[in-house]
Amino acid sequence: MSEERKAEASSVGVGSLVDCVVEQIMPYGAFVRMTDSGRRGMIHISELSFNFVKKVEDVLSLQQNIKARVIKIDEKGRIDLSLKKAEERPVIHQAPLTRDEKDSFEKKMASFLKTSEAKIADLNSKMNAPRSGRKRGGGHPVKG
Repeated sequence: MSEERKAEASSVGVGSLVDCVVEQIMPYGAFVRMTDSGRRGMIHISELSFNFVKKVEDVLSLQQNIKARVIKIDEKGRIDLSLKKAEERPVIHQAPLTRDEKDSFEKKMASFLKTSEAKIADLNSKMNAPRSGRKRGGGHPVKG
């Protein structure tokens, strides 16, 4: 790798959030040009959205301006980007449950288990009950 190329690669690092313009759309992803460095990178279809993406065109269009996060730079200097990782997803920290909340949960769980066991017992008794000796639709044949 030339010194000039190494300098370019170091200006964009893994984890960087970069502004890009979509240049080319392929069935497996999109090629983008980073506006700051002028370097080209690729966003794989699996990195476009947290939802299923059938076609890249469902998410991106040519010349669209986007923000993406650099997720990998390989030994040849190729840059992989992600729209998913560029989205800031808030981390929700929940406070620990209070004693009353724990007791309430325990009561609900005990009630659920009791009801569930009763339903299973009822179902088993119906399944194992002796059947009537008479066949359905049977009866006496019609003499004619």
